[in-house]
Amino acid sequence: MIQLLRIELYKIFKRPRTYISFAIVTAISFIIQLAMISDGKSFIAFALQGVSEQFDIHGNVLNGYLIAYIILQSLLMQIPLLVALVAGDSLAGEAGMGTLRLLLSKPVSRMQLVLVKFMGSFIYTLLLIIWLAIIALFLSLLLFGQGDMINLKSDAFILLLKDDIMWRYAAAFAFAMLAMTTIASMSILLSAFADNSIGPIMTTMGIVVVLTILSNLELPLFSLVKPYLFTTHMIGWKGFFDDPVPYAAIGKSAFVLVAYTLIFLTATILYFNRKDIKS
Repeated sequence: MIQLLRIELYKIFKRPRTYISFAIVTAISFIIQLAMISDGKSFIAFALQGVSEQFDIHGNVLNGYLIAYIILQSLLMQIPLLVALVAGDSLAGEAGMGTLRLLLSKPVSRMQLVLVKFMGSFIYTLLLIIWLAIIALFLSLLLFGQGDMINLKSDAFILLLKDDIMWRYAAAFAFAMLAMTTIASMSILLSAFADNSIGPIMTTMGIVVVLTILSNLELPLFSLVKPYLFTTHMIGWKGFFDDPVPYAAIGKSAFVLVAYTLIFLTATILYFNRKDIKS
């Protein structure tokens, strides 16, 4: 298994498309950071115009913690599409190149192959999230400095002291990793049904977009299904920036995401074990 995983990681990171995701994360983060360097003060003044009439706000409001939060809000709903670029190619890419039968001719079970593909996608996703943390959080802190973080919600004004923020980001990135793992497992499942990578990648994107729209629609028709959609729970990372932290809600979201991951992975193994690879 370890040797197979090494081969899988070599395959992943020798493809140019793998680095497209890192380039996109870097580019979007840089754009937001440059925009905040240029017009951040006016943006903050506009965002706080209602609050500043009631509270006297001082200090470094436009700090790295706030910029990182803005970047995460912009990127964490787009990263699933980047995860699909690799996970959607995992099994379908082998079938398209005609190497699937060659792999299974070795003393490797089909379940082991699926698990190796999953672990390879997991490691790629982990590295992408770590890179996001470096670019979005640590670079923002370097550019804008530290300070207390203001989290403006539609119905609340939350002030987080700078000494109480870093653990929240660590937990938020860990939760984001869990959410992206769910996307990777779904994309691998779709990849098992296909013989080229375009279909699984596009289907993953379509499913995420449609379910995200359903998760955000405030209509009674969809209120019954929203709690069961994994996209509803993918934004659970935001809970770590509430005060107090809604641990029960976050735990429920984490449970749903883990359950979906196990369901997708189990379904992939069951289907792939019966798949005809000779035709």
